[in-house]
Parts: sequence; structure tokens; C-alpha cells
Amino acid sequence: MNRTAAIDTAREWSTRDATGNPAAAIIETRQLGVRYGTQTALTGVDMQLRRGRITAVIGPSGCGKSSFLTCLNRLTDLIPGCRVDGEIRLDGESISGDAVDLVALRRQVGMIFQKPNPFPLSIARNLDLPLKELGLRKTADRRDRAVWALEQAGLWSEVADRLDAPALSLSGGQQQRLCIARAIALAPAVLLMDEPCSALDPIASERIEALIQELSGRYTVVVVTHNLAQARRIADDTALFWLQDGAGRLIEMGATAQMFEQPRHELTQAYVNGRCC
Repeated sequence: MNRTAAIDTAREWSTRDATGNPAAAIIETRQLGVRYGTQTALTGVDMQLRRGRITAVIGPSGCGKSSFLTCLNRLTDLIPGCRVDGEIRLDGESISGDAVDLVALRRQVGMIFQKPNPFPLSIARNLDLPLKELGLRKTADRRDRAVWALEQAGLWSEVADRLDAPALSLSGGQQQRLCIARAIALAPAVLLMDEPCSALDPIASERIEALIQELSGRYTVVVVTHNLAQARRIADDTALFWLQDGAGRLIEMGATAQMFEQPRHELTQAYVNGRCC
């Protein structure tokens, strides 16, 4: 299948649910492109991310996966010389333009980075500070929300008796779950995760994977990963990006089982089977 046919297939698939009815897309991109100075990182990405599902973004290094992720809450605005073209819609509304409240956008579309990045404060303050910024004035309300977020992230039972301890005293896996709790506390609709397990040991990675699956349905989760086994384990949908003609492109997108068992594009077939392309 050629690239145009593959993209048409991805468009057709992504607008339908398992019963053939129109699927609810929370994020949609149209002809999305990213440039860093004169270097094109992404071009022509048409994609829909379905509400309440886990989408894995896979592909070799340098194909624009992380660039795609950072576009979705405009972290690209913080990169000098970065230009984003095309359209990104969140719940049908464009996120482009100077009128968009970026703080509100990034609360609604949270980001979990490859390396855990807790604030150099106590565990409790890591949650209390952003909740205060959110506008929760009552200490009791902030505490209740923090406890709820830590429970959601599967961390409360491990830290309940040491909330005043430094967040940096936690293990790497615990720090990553704290960062997830911090994002969840702000009541986002979407969680973006850029290789959230790559800096963790296998046991911590397994706990993060289990947590991601528990979050499915309540949040839309987009996970960039180089770990194909992980994508297959946790994702409802999978998208393959590839570097072609010097730019990252969306090659194919579909239900994860289809992408790994019956891929439509020869690049997908070769990649998921571990063959060099």
C-alpha cells in the first residue's frame, strides 16, 4: 500500500468506532507540520485521537514522535525557532492563536516527561502548589484533591505517612507516579506521556504500565514509546511515524491488534516484526 492510501485508510478508520458508528475524537490534527529553523520535523499529519482511549505512538528515533506530542499542548511555543503549521483541535476548538489561554490548555492537556521531574519540594507541596495556582483556596479542599490524586496514581499507600519528605527522596518509579498524580490533580482531559518508562527499572515500568491501563476510559492517554511490547500490552490504538524525505510522517494508524497482526503498510509490517527497513 502506498503512503497516500495508508493515510486515507487511517482517516477512515479513525472516524469510526468498533461498531462502525462515528467515533468521538477529542483531539484532531489536520496537515500538522513542525519545523525547527530550516529542519522539518513533521509534515502532513492528519490524525484523530479518540476520547478515553490509550494511543501508542511508535517509530524509529528522529521521526517526530516527541515533536507531535509537544504540539498538542503547545509546549513547542517554548522552543526558539520552532514553527507549527496546520491545525490542532481540542474538543472541536482550535488551540492555535494568541487568544488561547496556554495555562488552561496545559492543565487540560497534561504532560508526563521521559525523566521524572518533581518539584524540589516536599511530596505534599508538589500537589498543593499547583492546586493553589488552580484557585483552590481552602487548605482542606487542596488536601482532599491531593489525596484523591495520589490514590488515583497508586501512590497514597506508599507516602501517606511521609508527605513532608522531599519528593526527590522517592524512587524513580515513585517520582514518575507523583508527576502523574500532579497532572491528574488538575483534572485534565488528556495525558501526554513521552516515554514515561524509559528511565525506570522493569518493576517500576510494570507499575506505570498498570497505572496507564487503569487510567484508560477516565482520561485520553497518548504514549510515545520505543518499546513495541509495551505498546502492544497497553494501547487501544497505535500510530506509526516514519522519517521519509527528511521529515516525519504518519504512516499508519489503527487498532493495536490490527497494527501488530495485520498491518496494512509494508513499513508497519517490517517495523513491528523487528526488520530493518
